[in-house]
Amino acid sequence: MTKYVIAHDLGTTGNKATLYDGDGALVGSAFYGYDTEYAHTSWAEQNPEDWWRAVCTSTQELLRQTKIRPADVVAVTFSGQMMGAVALDRAARPLRNAIIWADQRAVPQERWLGERIDPADVYRITGHRLSASYSLSKILWLRDNQPDVYAATYKFVHAKDAIVARLTGHFVTEPTDASGMNLYDLDAWDWSGRIIEAAALDADKLPALRRSIDVVGEVLPQVAEEVGLPAGTPVVIGGGDGMCAGAGAGVVDEGAAYNYVGSSSWIALATRQPIYDSGYRTFTWAHLVPGMYSPCGTMQMAGGSYQWTRDQLAPLEREAAGALGLSAYELMNLNAQKSPPGANGLVFLPYLLGERSPRWNPRARGAFIGLTVRHTRGDMVRAVLEGVTMNLRVILEAFTSQGARIDAMRVIGGGARGRFWNQLMADIYGVPVQRLAILEEATSMGAALAGGIGVGLYRDFSMSQTMNAIAETFQPNPAAQAAYAQIYPIFEAAYQALLPIYDQIAEAEL
Repeated sequence: MTKYVIAHDLGTTGNKATLYDGDGALVGSAFYGYDTEYAHTSWAEQNPEDWWRAVCTSTQELLRQTKIRPADVVAVTFSGQMMGAVALDRAARPLRNAIIWADQRAVPQERWLGERIDPADVYRITGHRLSASYSLSKILWLRDNQPDVYAATYKFVHAKDAIVARLTGHFVTEPTDASGMNLYDLDAWDWSGRIIEAAALDADKLPALRRSIDVVGEVLPQVAEEVGLPAGTPVVIGGGDGMCAGAGAGVVDEGAAYNYVGSSSWIALATRQPIYDSGYRTFTWAHLVPGMYSPCGTMQMAGGSYQWTRDQLAPLEREAAGALGLSAYELMNLNAQKSPPGANGLVFLPYLLGERSPRWNPRARGAFIGLTVRHTRGDMVRAVLEGVTMNLRVILEAFTSQGARIDAMRVIGGGARGRFWNQLMADIYGVPVQRLAILEEATSMGAALAGGIGVGLYRDFSMSQTMNAIAETFQPNPAAQAAYAQIYPIFEAAYQALLPIYDQIAEAEL
């Protein structure tokens, strides 16, 4: 009898339920969307009841599509959006909408906490900057502004944890999500007593900590029919979506790294120790693999910069692609290939929405530098790809300067499809770039790994190597590397030189 794992990925736009068999093969998937509410500037909320409905509906649809018997599902597991705050009562019912990762309302709470504990100490304890983006400041906002909700809250949890509590009656989280709260001590693998004391937080309102691969309960009889799974089905907690993506990309051993390229982009590693950057440019999560860490750096506009280029600078490619049934990006890449490495001296700064890591500068702006009458649209397209990739190299060097070993860079996400960009990455990063066979399902794959390992269906995380094999490897080209050795310092100097200009633009409110 074939056994299966259902992995739910509770994202920002909806929940995707995926089914994997005992060999780790993807059998099918089903998606159910939900909305985000933006009631005020800097607010972003979702209704956890929508998450529950999405999990129930997508589970039943997945089983219907694949014609799999519910009794053959040996585990249900989760990945989910991180850095939120979900207030649950003792019955695992939400007391209000969830404040999600994108919400930035808690800046006053961040400032208040920064007066009670040195932000440098928060970084050293948690691996993350003190920020309103993380769960702690959001919880403190609720305490300050909705004290009745705070008082009535039994546990503050994350998206996946809220569903697990509803399924099993157990209020738990695990290190990957915990490490995105500004509350978790990376060295101790536990909640930080020092930060809890500084925040005057009620520690009893935090969930119990388990491993990502732990069976934390079973589907309760009272919800079994609603969710479409037999009572007693084991539930494995899983992890935060970013960390599940790393495991699904096969980055589970030291020396491995991956680059997700979507609208935004990030680079993350697998390490035995956290990496603390003296300039706080990067941050460190707990890895999905118990006992390991995942240093990470993210940029705002990677594929987003390329999309802007398509929309604003490539009308001919868009028109031709529509007529030929191709992607406009394929035609743009053909044009960019006519330009040499370094784009004939044209440099692009990819800061169209400010920047996160490594710059942490919301005032940063994009720019073409060195533009002359000789430059073509092909040069401009190539400069955009090079600028995005050189900005990611800044993140990469923040890790290697701390002694991190990176043997190769795996690439996933929609932006990883282009062979031209894959080669450009290898040339700029200076390491082999490995495009994986499955680019879009790494997150659910990581969650499925945790679930299958948790119930003994999969042997260990090395399963990721066969679940998502390397489709193609791109080796650095020495001639291109030499060109980028000249242009990369110019890219960095251009950003530094423009810092006062960014401030002047912001102060003039242009």
